[in-house]
Amino acid sequence: MDKVPKDLPPDTMLLDLQNNKITEIKDGDFKNLKNLHALILVNNKISKISPGAFTPLVKLERLYLSKNQLKELPEKMPKTLQELRVHENEITKVRKAVFNGLNQMIVVGTDILVTLRPGVKVPLKRSQVSFSCRSFALIAFVELGTNPLKSSGIENGAFQGMKKLSYIRIADTNITTIPQGLPPSLTELHLDGNKITKIDAASLKGLNNLAKLGLSFNSISAIDNGSLANTPHLRELHLDNNKLIKVPGGLADHKYIQVVYLHNNNISVVGSNDFCPPGYNTKKASYSGVSLFSNPVQYWEIQPSTFRCVYVRSAIQLGNYK
Repeated sequence: MDKVPKDLPPDTMLLDLQNNKITEIKDGDFKNLKNLHALILVNNKISKISPGAFTPLVKLERLYLSKNQLKELPEKMPKTLQELRVHENEITKVRKAVFNGLNQMIVVGTDILVTLRPGVKVPLKRSQVSFSCRSFALIAFVELGTNPLKSSGIENGAFQGMKKLSYIRIADTNITTIPQGLPPSLTELHLDGNKITKIDAASLKGLNNLAKLGLSFNSISAIDNGSLANTPHLRELHLDNNKLIKVPGGLADHKYIQVVYLHNNNISVVGSNDFCPPGYNTKKASYSGVSLFSNPVQYWEIQPSTFRCVYVRSAIQLGNYK
């Protein structure tokens, strides 16, 4: 199939067109699909989407465009959109205007499923529609991984138009810094496998609700003092497989942090106050996972009191450096 089929049932709520050879999405391709909640266009050859192609989709909540040939994000996406996946394309630019007005909310409902795979002939009649009545709850989600993005290609504040956005993943790209102007609603930010070299105090400014930060497999060698103070509700910090020479400052001041991955770095010294605040019983959440293996520091050089706020011995992962 090399184009969107015509005469689709107007009561379709989920349309699956993945694994075809569609090259372009045109105006009118989705006319009359006012009840569509989810559109799956993964693994096609789409390089062009007309500006008004998604205009009729006034109830669209999930849009999956991964594994295509898009160079930019589509314009005029429905304001009802809750989840966007566009990883493994050729996107080099993320413009602020693209996301303006996408104030996403959690929705629970049922769907009518239409699945169109290679070899299926259309048009479909109502009798060919497969009904699937299952409840689903959606989160505000953006996936931009595995694109040739550079930091200069992401406009400052590009995601601020999405007031309810809670999850961003931009992994395996060419960005060298944390995108600026991220919305304060974020609870998870995943930037693994990029080329980030440093985290400064402004990098995480305003992310008061961030609970999980993934920065594994970058080239981070320094984290400025005070950077983590901008994320007071952080619970998980993934900094493994970087070039850190010391434990990031400020961990001891975090009352809620539970998981810190620092393995496969260049850390040679661990101080007695790097993880826990002075004294005992001042941290509201105990660590459930701290990894320091594959660092130059020797485990016998770490003072036992360093992990005085850890109550489960298995939570600490130490090992020899090779």
